[in-house]
Amino acid sequence: MSRVGKMPVALPSGAEAMISDQAITVKGPLGTLIQALNGLVKVENNGGSLVFVPTDDSREANAMSGTLRALVNNMVNGVTKGFEKKLNLVGVGYKAQAQGDKLNLSLGFSHPVVHQMPEGVTCVTLTPTEILIKGINRQRVGQVAAEVRAYRPPEPYKGKGVRYSDEVVVIKETKKK
Repeated sequence: MSRVGKMPVALPSGAEAMISDQAITVKGPLGTLIQALNGLVKVENNGGSLVFVPTDDSREANAMSGTLRALVNNMVNGVTKGFEKKLNLVGVGYKAQAQGDKLNLSLGFSHPVVHQMPEGVTCVTLTPTEILIKGINRQRVGQVAAEVRAYRPPEPYKGKGVRYSDEVVVIKETKKK
């Protein structure tokens, strides 16, 4: 059985899970998330912890039990604590400004870049060069951060661009004559 799938998901106080035939719904203080269930995995609620058991001994059922457990664990963490990604802008004149559900970016282009935030994801600009993207859905937060970074990824010679706060950009040496 999958090592990840063997571990139960503990439900902290304030979070509750409802299991139906097709989906599992996790409700917490920050919101509600729904995940479709796979027929290869059986989910059981054992007194405040969720257990994922493959229905047969196939490789697919074994792999899906670990995958589903990881997705539900991220849902539980999202509705209780939430997820956030921090981006830094490096470059002269690069700045960001959050206005409601829009993020205005000045990234050295001849025009400003406006990124519309999807539902359930918010952004805050701590300083003009720091962006904090928050939400309860881990996949959506990561996707929005990747889309913002894609407007101007860090270049390898000076390191200018939008980067994750924990990203290390290896600077290349310039060409010698």
